[in-house]
Amino acid sequence: MSENLDWPGTNWCGNVDYTPAQLARPRSVEELQRLVAASRSIRGAGSGHTFNAIADAEVMVTTADLGGRIELEGDRVWVSAHTRYADLCPLLDEAGWALPALASLPHISVAGSVATGTHGTGDRTGNLATQVTALELVTASGDLLHLDSDHPDFAGSVVNVGALGVVTRLQLQLEPRFDVAQRVFTDLSWEVLENHFDEITSAATAVSLFTLYGDVVEEVWLKQRLDRGPLATELFDAPAATETLHPIVGLAPDNVTEQLGVPGPWYTRWPHFIPEKAPASGKEIQSEFFVRRDRAVEAIAAMRRLRPVLAEVLMISEIRTIAADDLWLSPAQGQDVVALHFTWQPRPGAIVPVLAQVEQALAPLAPRVHWGKLLVDDRGIADRFPLAGQFRELAARLDPEGKFVNPWFTRVFG
Repeated sequence: MSENLDWPGTNWCGNVDYTPAQLARPRSVEELQRLVAASRSIRGAGSGHTFNAIADAEVMVTTADLGGRIELEGDRVWVSAHTRYADLCPLLDEAGWALPALASLPHISVAGSVATGTHGTGDRTGNLATQVTALELVTASGDLLHLDSDHPDFAGSVVNVGALGVVTRLQLQLEPRFDVAQRVFTDLSWEVLENHFDEITSAATAVSLFTLYGDVVEEVWLKQRLDRGPLATELFDAPAATETLHPIVGLAPDNVTEQLGVPGPWYTRWPHFIPEKAPASGKEIQSEFFVRRDRAVEAIAAMRRLRPVLAEVLMISEIRTIAADDLWLSPAQGQDVVALHFTWQPRPGAIVPVLAQVEQALAPLAPRVHWGKLLVDDRGIADRFPLAGQFRELAARLDPEGKFVNPWFTRVFG
C-alpha cells in the first residue's frame, strides 16, 4: 500500500493544513478493509475541494487506486468513489446517458460531492446526492456495507460527511442524454428580483445569480435543457450579454463553459467552468448558507445591508435554488432552499470578521450550511438539520469506537 498521495497536504486553496500521521492509498477493497479495521482514527480524502478540516484524521485514505471502473446497468451507473465528474460525464454522454445536474465545477470527486451535499441549481433539481440509488462503504469493523434505496439506513447514509465509513463506489440514476444552452444577462435590478424572484429562478432549468450586493445583480446565468423548451432571449430589465463573461466580474472568461445561447452536450454547459483549466479564480475560499425558499428575499436584503463590509474580501456571491429531498443531512432535506454562496479572496485572516457578520446577519433565518465550506462559528451547527439526531445514532451504531469521529465532527455535531 502506497503512503504517498501525491498532494501537498492541504486543501484546494491552502487555507487548511491536514495533520495525518499516515497518508494511505490502498490498491484493493480488501486492503482498505484491513486498513480501516486496524485504524484508530481514519477518514476518506476526496479531491480536497473543502475549506474546513472535515477530512482530517490520523489516517487519511484515498480510494484513487481502487480502480476507476464505470459499470452501466440499464439506466444506472456504478462509479468508483474517487471518480471525477470530468472523467465520468463524457463516457456517459457517449453511451447516450446524462446526469440531471452537475456542480459549478467538474473537477471534484463523486463521493466527496455527495458526502457533503454539494449541488447544482434549479427550482425542480435536487442536489447531487439525490442522484444516488445505492452505495458501498467500508465501516469501522472493516465490513463492506451495501445500501440501496430500500435499505432503512439509506436516507441517512448518502450525505454522510465521512462519518459512517469510507465509500468505495456509488450507483447513480441516469437520464437519456440531452443538450443544454446557456445565456448570461447583466445588470438585473434588485427591485425586479424582489418582485419577480420566482419568475426569474424558473426562467430556465438552472439559474444562477452572481452579485457583489451593490447597485445591481451583475450577472444572471440561464441554463436551459433544450428538450424542455427554448432558452430565453429576454429577462425583465437585464440585457443579454453580447460576449462571454466570467462569473467573477472582471476576470478573463478563458475557463468558463460556452455561453451566448450555443447548444452543446449537457456536461459542457451544466458546470460554470471547463475541466481543462483551474476553476473559478484558481484559488479562493468559500462559504455557503441555505435558507428556506420563502425567506430568500429576506436573506438577500440582509446581505445587501452588509455590502460595505463584504466589499473588503468578497470576490463574488452566487444565489441558486435547490429542490427539497429526503436525505437526512442534505441542506434541502424537507424543504426547497435558496443557497447564498460566497467566494472569498484567499485571505483567511481578513475573511473571519466579515464572515462572522454574515453568520450573525443570517442567524435569525436559521440557515443550514454546506458541510465542506468555511464557517467562523460551526459549534453545534448540525442542530439546524432536523434529522441530525437520527444521524448521530446511525453513526454511533456503525462506528461505536468513533474511528470516523474527528475534532470537526465533534464540534459540529456536539
